[in-house]
Amino acid sequence: MQNVVLKGHNEGYEITLKTTSSFANILTELQELFAGLKSGQLSAVDQPVSFDILTGDRLLSATEKKAIEAIVEKYPLFSIHKFAANVISKLEAYEMVNKKSLHLDGSVIRNGQTKVIMGDVLFIGDLHQGGILQVSGSVFLMGKSAGIVHAGFPNDPEAIIAGDFHQSQQIRISDAIAIISQEKLVADQETVAYVNDLHVLDYTKRSQIKQIRPKLFSKLGGQ
Repeated sequence: MQNVVLKGHNEGYEITLKTTSSFANILTELQELFAGLKSGQLSAVDQPVSFDILTGDRLLSATEKKAIEAIVEKYPLFSIHKFAANVISKLEAYEMVNKKSLHLDGSVIRNGQTKVIMGDVLFIGDLHQGGILQVSGSVFLMGKSAGIVHAGFPNDPEAIIAGDFHQSQQIRISDAIAIISQEKLVADQETVAYVNDLHVLDYTKRSQIKQIRPKLFSKLGGQ
């Protein structure tokens, strides 16, 4: 039974691990494979060669990946480009769903506290001065905001902040920051903050969201 299959293509090499094979058998065949490659068809190659390790419906643990890496590291010109599987862990699936979901949050975030939320959030709570609302997606404010609102954390400049944030200390989208006391904003639930093409925080009205962020509507299932 072949537990490991090597295939070459224009962009490099793929090594497929048989899903139903024991990991011990896979390691044994990998050791034989790389020893053969070193002394055989790749022995004359003087350029680095990378391999994609395809695991199919098998999820490798960190320990198992390290065991495979240890075999490959014995050969200086060989390296692993990536591990790829057809399945993901429950944690990864949970994070994916969270990132695409709109969460309703009514928390009271006090001075010195940070509330972290994955995905987009409709905030109906109370953000005190010195408190931080940190969201990976967009923030839609219906509650009170006197602290720091951070959307698109850590690196999503496509996120927006919509609602009345004129009393906030700061708003942040990805790595763009605005100190609101310097912006001369007035109380207005129609205000929307976004990162413009110059990578600077800018402001518009709610009616313009679809024009500046059309993908936001498809993400949230809007029209």
